[in-house]
Amino acid sequence: MPHMTAFARNQWYVAAYDHEVGREGLLGRTVLGEPLVLYRTGREGTPVALHDRCVHRRYPLSASRLDGDRLVCGYHGFTYDPTGTCVYVPGQKRVPRTARVAAYPVVERDSLVWVWIGDPARADPETIPRARHLDSPGWVTVRGMEPIDADYGLLVDNLLDLSHETYLHGGHIGTPEVAETPITTEVDEGAGIVRVSRHMDDAACPPFYARSTGIEGRITRRQDIEYHAPCLYLLHSRIAPVGARPAADGGPDGFRTEITYAITPSAAGKVYDFWLVSRDWATDDAEVTEFLRDSNHTVVRQDVDALNLLQRALGGERTGYQELSINIDTGGLAARRILARLVEEGDKPVERVR
Repeated sequence: MPHMTAFARNQWYVAAYDHEVGREGLLGRTVLGEPLVLYRTGREGTPVALHDRCVHRRYPLSASRLDGDRLVCGYHGFTYDPTGTCVYVPGQKRVPRTARVAAYPVVERDSLVWVWIGDPARADPETIPRARHLDSPGWVTVRGMEPIDADYGLLVDNLLDLSHETYLHGGHIGTPEVAETPITTEVDEGAGIVRVSRHMDDAACPPFYARSTGIEGRITRRQDIEYHAPCLYLLHSRIAPVGARPAADGGPDGFRTEITYAITPSAAGKVYDFWLVSRDWATDDAEVTEFLRDSNHTVVRQDVDALNLLQRALGGERTGYQELSINIDTGGLAARRILARLVEEGDKPVERVR
């Protein structure tokens, strides 16, 4: 695997959570190497994403201020409307025609703020993959974001091969059965979707679920992954006591948990790891909510440390080293093919399955 995975620019990426984009402060994020400033308009509350550098002396607009819906550069006062057009410069009435910054297509959906860095004419909101549980009634979600100093392809690899839970996340979500159970993989090349499933009929209940659900014995455990290249990862997790019918089969005794990741390349060798855990059980239990937030944050930090270490190790590898792949890597290898195709085919948007 090359140390750096190329960016597919004509795709949607998550730049922020909806609650991060507001009027009180300007949010700076970097997506595919492009610095962005995000805020909301006053009346409609529509999210706006502009290039985060003033045309005058490249001052970060995210370190500036709003005046109504206009963004006033904190250095010399150049003022931009939500389309990125400069409407005021200091000391003269004429505004140069070239005084404008790029405005990026933005869509707010399922509590996520998506941006399109590529050709704006090709930005079709209907191609955004859905994660409806994130803001649906009856679901409670905890969330966070960790920046990682690693190639985003390494995070895709990590999430598509959950056998690492046994070794990296023991004591939280990992048990021996995760690594020991074979996977099944389905690839929809045209839609850009990779599905990896691991079904465990008799497994230990890891602390992540034992403490939150109250299950004391062994469980049936299902991990069904959908990766929508390049950005959205959905893990449909289903557990039930052994002998009970899990919720996935219409049974009353199971617990459904939806684990979501948005994998957003920030720059070469840097990625934003947006993580969310959603449940439709014990929704009024604040202790369960806090436990799941703290526990999953610990798991994500373990991934962050491992991927930072792996990226540093890869950076010191000799040229031409041979990577070994086995059956558990089938999903990750399929994802690499799809990501490479999205770049090689001129970033043609994938046809999403609705």
